[in-house]
Amino acid sequence: MRLFTALLVAFTLMAAEKAAIFPKVGPKPVGPYTPGVMANGVLYVSGQGARDAGNQMAATFEGQTRQCLENVKAIVEGGGLKMSDVVYGQVYLADMTNFAAMDAIWKEYFPASGPIRTVLGVKRMPTETPVEINAVATTKTLDRIYIPGQYAATPAAALDLLKKAVPDLGNLVFVNVYVTPDVSLAALNAAYSPLFAAGDAPARAALVVNELPGGAKVAITGVAVKDRKDRRVVRPRNMAPSKTASPCVWAGDTLYCSAKSGFIPGPDSGIYAPTVELQVRQTMRNLLDGLEEAGLNFSHCVQSNVYVDDLAEFGKMNGIYGSFFPQVPPTRTTVQPLRPVERKEGANASWPMLEQVSVVAVRPSVP
Repeated sequence: MRLFTALLVAFTLMAAEKAAIFPKVGPKPVGPYTPGVMANGVLYVSGQGARDAGNQMAATFEGQTRQCLENVKAIVEGGGLKMSDVVYGQVYLADMTNFAAMDAIWKEYFPASGPIRTVLGVKRMPTETPVEINAVATTKTLDRIYIPGQYAATPAAALDLLKKAVPDLGNLVFVNVYVTPDVSLAALNAAYSPLFAAGDAPARAALVVNELPGGAKVAITGVAVKDRKDRRVVRPRNMAPSKTASPCVWAGDTLYCSAKSGFIPGPDSGIYAPTVELQVRQTMRNLLDGLEEAGLNFSHCVQSNVYVDDLAEFGKMNGIYGSFFPQVPPTRTTVQPLRPVERKEGANASWPMLEQVSVVAVRPSVP
């Protein structure tokens, strides 16, 4: 039974000390995720599309963006906060030519300087929305900072901008790295990996996306702690130290976990599952390794990002993903970054990657 009869319907999960936020109005979730989750004073908002509570979508992109932000606003206010309390937002566009129109509507909702923001162009989003926006909001003074999207034509140029935004890269806990198809992730890693010692890199999600604003080829964003003492790397024993990504990194009470795929670690590592269902199952097991090493489990997750190869398999992905969250699932943003890959078996019975999932978890506060 849907609980949209009150402005705020929240209940506490004692194991994770998190409250689920269901707004009075808004679209019905189209998968196993919660519209908003409040944990230790921070509100995480699921990616919101352009459809209203009646599953209708405005005829113009401006109207669609306005509805998207109204959906975000309903969750923020349902959590007892205001739009001025939003500290970070990520915007996904199906067509980057709509950037200026989106930006104009964005400024209606954030008339001051607005929150930190990153904008990406992706191939497809659930419900065929042309825009999707997620958010983080709080009135707390955080022990971390959100880094706005740093856009450039090359990996080296983007990393130079990151160094200016975060003078001490050792404070980074999580990094999102995006490249367009014009830049390979191998080229990105060649410039990125020398910046960190093996076993001390931030957690990371590295993706190829359809396009970026202003014709940029590389974008980098992320989260850094203000004080290095609040940062701690978590690495399960079956994961070798890496210069590109640590499995999980603490930022105070919040654990940021790298995007995982259906990759099987070990001497014969690779992706050997041909279907999205089997790959998601392995992905979730990989994520659980990191969570358990940190003394947590899936009940502590407050946010996730799911990247799928083909949204036609949205239901199949949801069936496996949802089975790992039998109570209240975290907030979630789901996108298809590119057109689907060719599904062809490779060497040693390996298969192409069909999905990736990253999670954020929160440790219960101590009374």
